[in-house]
Amino acid sequence: MIVRTKKYQLATGTYIKTALVSVLKEQWWVGLIYLAICAGYLWIPNWWWIIGATIGLTLYLLFWLIQFAGVTQLEQGKFMFQKLSYEITSQQILLKLNPKQGMPMKWEQIKRVKKGKDHFVLFLSKAQLLYFPFKIFNNENEIKFIETVLKRKGFIK
Repeated sequence: MIVRTKKYQLATGTYIKTALVSVLKEQWWVGLIYLAICAGYLWIPNWWWIIGATIGLTLYLLFWLIQFAGVTQLEQGKFMFQKLSYEITSQQILLKLNPKQGMPMKWEQIKRVKKGKDHFVLFLSKAQLLYFPFKIFNNENEIKFIETVLKRKGFIK
């Protein structure tokens, strides 16, 4: 079966939010480091422990925010923000710019998948992702087919 989607353009805000939340979930241990530095206040009571840790955490968050905002401006990342349609089979995903131009992507290139209440997110790396809202599919059977393929590939349970 081949699933042909409607054309869809990923909004930069959606991309930044999705990528940032993903990185923060992956690197949850940074919060523990923040708390450990703040706990220095118990050792030597001084507000600079908390101020320094908060500045460090803010800089960490800004670093990732700038990274993902920068991807939206780079020439190499422009393909993610173009209006594309997709042809999805159990062998590959074909990203189509128009009926004559497209790029195949094997399932092996996908690192992990997250299924939300109204979308699928396929992560190729920390900075590259494919975002499929359910509204780009033509019917409920196509969503179920994609979900079945993702289960068979071991991406979702």
